[in-house]
Amino acid sequence: MKEPAKLIRLYIEGIKTPVLRKKFLVTLLIIALFRLIAHIPVPGVNLSLLKQFFEGNQFLSLLDIFSGGTLANFSIAALGLNPYINASIMLRLMTMVIKKLEDLSKEGEYGRAKIDQYTRIITIPLSILQAFSMYGILRSQNIIPTVSPLLLAALILSMTAGTMITLFLAELINQYGIGNGVSVIIFAGIVARYPVSIMQTSSTIGSSGLFNLLAFLVLALILTLGIVFVEEAVLRIPIQYAKKITGGKVYGGQSTHLPLKVDTAGVMPIIFALSLATIPSMIAQFMSTLNQESLSSLADSISRFLSPGSNSYTIFYFILVVVFTYFYTGVVFKPKDVAEDLRKSGAFIPGIRPGNATEKRLSFLSSRVTVIGAVFLGLVAIIPSIAQNLTGITTLTVGGTSLLIVVSVIIELTRKVENVVQMYRYEKFSY
Repeated sequence: MKEPAKLIRLYIEGIKTPVLRKKFLVTLLIIALFRLIAHIPVPGVNLSLLKQFFEGNQFLSLLDIFSGGTLANFSIAALGLNPYINASIMLRLMTMVIKKLEDLSKEGEYGRAKIDQYTRIITIPLSILQAFSMYGILRSQNIIPTVSPLLLAALILSMTAGTMITLFLAELINQYGIGNGVSVIIFAGIVARYPVSIMQTSSTIGSSGLFNLLAFLVLALILTLGIVFVEEAVLRIPIQYAKKITGGKVYGGQSTHLPLKVDTAGVMPIIFALSLATIPSMIAQFMSTLNQESLSSLADSISRFLSPGSNSYTIFYFILVVVFTYFYTGVVFKPKDVAEDLRKSGAFIPGIRPGNATEKRLSFLSSRVTVIGAVFLGLVAIIPSIAQNLTGITTLTVGGTSLLIVVSVIIELTRKVENVVQMYRYEKFSY
């Protein structure tokens, strides 16, 4: 990560770059539109009771991360991108099992477009299911009064439409803006909630809790520095190009390196893990609304075992982050493809034969590097929860959990800005 002064200069130069300036403006416009949608409420909801319910429910506060703060207002975009993230996880797992999907994923741009289309299609029934589950949870708390079937259908359809509109905005950012659309939408929602969390914390703690708050902030700063360090850490694999003699002249023979990031998967494992970790609690909340004693007791057991903030939930969350880091690294970095590209370009790792031997070496190095990044991300993911239990500060629950996403998205945006700026400099020089 760059020094703050250099980082500011980089973004100022990026704003002066015509291409980036346009991307920045489009991204900001889309975020503003998303925040406008976030304040369009679903009819028939008692907002005062809803706020009281959220203050005492840590699970819904975590789920609110992926809705970009819209769930607390119960707007038409209350589900946010959570159904899409779950659909994406399902498709990626199915790609590893179903041969046709695996072959489709290898067909370049066309294959990726088809898989994205399937993901969007699966998002619709998942949105309907989650909207009905959310209705059941809020109905059990009398936050939503008894409604007619027609009004219930309108409520579910409006929430489903809100999810698809949010997904459309995220894809517009991918196409015309800057950064990953899903990450940017979630990032915007998290940042928008920071002032509210800080004000709530400052109003609820007294002088005795000031030390705990300072300790919490110091820990957040240390975690931020650790995330930046791991995000920037790379393993430099030496690469040697073969020499070629043409017309009495020697070509090639250069030495370079292949950078292998410690955190190749970036922020996506955290998003996937937190999204999946909320599913058991959501199912339990919905089951508790049913008038069946066996289901209610099962829901109570799930809630106690996987309730956010509990030790079992912390361990479950840690395991999910580690697993998804390995899973997503395997999707992003493919040793077989890298080894083939090196062989075609006449490059090799010194002391390693091209082909299968290079693939095995890259797989070995990738697995060893990934375990460092996976364990670190898992620890960073659970440390804020541990700190909240120790300090007693619960109003910063979302802030602590979302710290990973915020820092990772900023680093990702900085890299993309730097790449575009360097490309623009090169184009000016070439002319």
